[in-house]
Amino acid sequence: MASPDAGPVREVDTLVIGAGQAGLATSYWLTRNGVEHELLERRDALGGAWQDRWDSFYLNTPNFGFLLPELTYNGPEPDAFLPRDEVIALFRDYAARIKAPVRLGTEVTRVGVAGGRFRVETTQGRWQARNVVLANGAFQVPRIPPAAVGLPGHLRQLHSHAYRNPRQLPGGAVLVVGTGQSGGQITEDLLDAGRQVHLSVSSCPEAPRRYRGRDVYHWILQLNLHGPDYGLNGLQADQLPSPAARFMCNPLISGNGGGHSIHVRDLGRRGVRLHGRFEGTDDGVLVFSDDLPARLALVEAGFRQRLGRMADAYIAAAGVDAPPAERPPADDWLPADSGARLNLDAVGVTSVIWATGYGLDFGFLDVPVLDAWNYPRHSRGVTEVPGLYAVGLPWLTKHLSATLSVVGDDAEFVAGHIAAR
Repeated sequence: MASPDAGPVREVDTLVIGAGQAGLATSYWLTRNGVEHELLERRDALGGAWQDRWDSFYLNTPNFGFLLPELTYNGPEPDAFLPRDEVIALFRDYAARIKAPVRLGTEVTRVGVAGGRFRVETTQGRWQARNVVLANGAFQVPRIPPAAVGLPGHLRQLHSHAYRNPRQLPGGAVLVVGTGQSGGQITEDLLDAGRQVHLSVSSCPEAPRRYRGRDVYHWILQLNLHGPDYGLNGLQADQLPSPAARFMCNPLISGNGGGHSIHVRDLGRRGVRLHGRFEGTDDGVLVFSDDLPARLALVEAGFRQRLGRMADAYIAAAGVDAPPAERPPADDWLPADSGARLNLDAVGVTSVIWATGYGLDFGFLDVPVLDAWNYPRHSRGVTEVPGLYAVGLPWLTKHLSATLSVVGDDAEFVAGHIAAR
C-alpha cells in the first residue's frame, strides 16, 4: 500500500474536516457563496455521530427543530421524534441533494501552517488549503473516569458510545454510570429488556418533556434564537459563567415513545438501584458519594431554577399566550439505603456502561489555537489563526450551536466570512 505521504499535494480553497451535520451545513453555504471546497470524513459512510447511537435511540430534538438549510420540517407531526436509522438516512439523502463534495474514509492526521497556507495530512494523501473548517463534531472522545481502572478485570465495560443493545452484555446486572440523556435512556432500554440495573446518579437536571403547553425544546429554541431580542441572554455563549460551562450536561429527557420525561425516582420505583456519584473502588467494592437524597433534590430542582425561569421570562416578555406552569407533585420517595457502597459480586453486576460524556479531540491540530479546555479560541467560529474556523461545537455562539437547529446559522456566518476573505 502506498504511503499517504506519496503522490502530489492536492490544492483546494477550503477543506472542511467532518461531514456530519456541521460539515454538511457548512458545505451548503460554501456552495451558495461559490467557494471551492472538499469535505474530509473519517467514516466510511455518511450519517455522522448518529451512527454511534444504540439501536433503540430516538432523536431528542422534535421534528420542528430541523432548521438546516433546505432541511426543515413542514409535515403533520412537528412534535414527533425520528428513530436513529431514519436520522442517518435523512443526512445521507441531504448530502446527495446538496451535492456535498465528500471524501469518505479520509481521516485527518495533521493540520499545520506553512507559507500562509494550511498543510493537511490524511490517511488518503496530503492537501494544501487556504482555509480549514473544524466541523468534526461535539462527540469526539468518549470520557471514562480514571477510577475505572480499579474495577475488576472480569467486568465487561462499555462507554455509551459503543453500547448498541442489551444483547451485547453478559447475563447479570448492569451498572450505568451517569444520568445525562444517554444514561437515562440506556437505563430505560435495559429495563425494557428485563435487566437488573444499578444507576450512579450525576448532577444533570431533569426536565419536563412538555412545559406550558409546548415541547420544552420549543422554549429552549426560542431563547436561543430570540431571547436577546427581549434582553434574555442566558443561552448565549458570551454570557457563560466560565469556559468550563460549555460542557454542562443537557436536561434529562427522551424522544422515545413519542417523547417523555425521565424521572430518576421513577426509575428507582421501577426497580433500579440508585447510587450517588461514582468515586472509585475500595478493595473491590465500588464507592459512591453518600448524598443520594440531596442529589435527587438537586437534579429535580435544576430545571425550575434555570431553564424553567428563563422560559417563563421569555413567555412574559414576548407576550406569548401560554398556560401557567404546572409544578410537579411533591415526591419524597427514597430507596431503602443510600447505596454508597456496592459489592459487585454480591449483587451480580457483570457489566458497566459509562454514560459519562465526551471530550473534544483536536490532536491533529499543529496550530496554537486551543485553550485550556482543548477548545479553539474564536469569535463566532472565526479562530485567532487566519483561515481557520470552527462549526458545530457546544456553545460556539449559543447553547444549541451543536444541534440541528442552530448549526446552520453558525455555518452560514463562517461560510460568509470565508467568501469575504
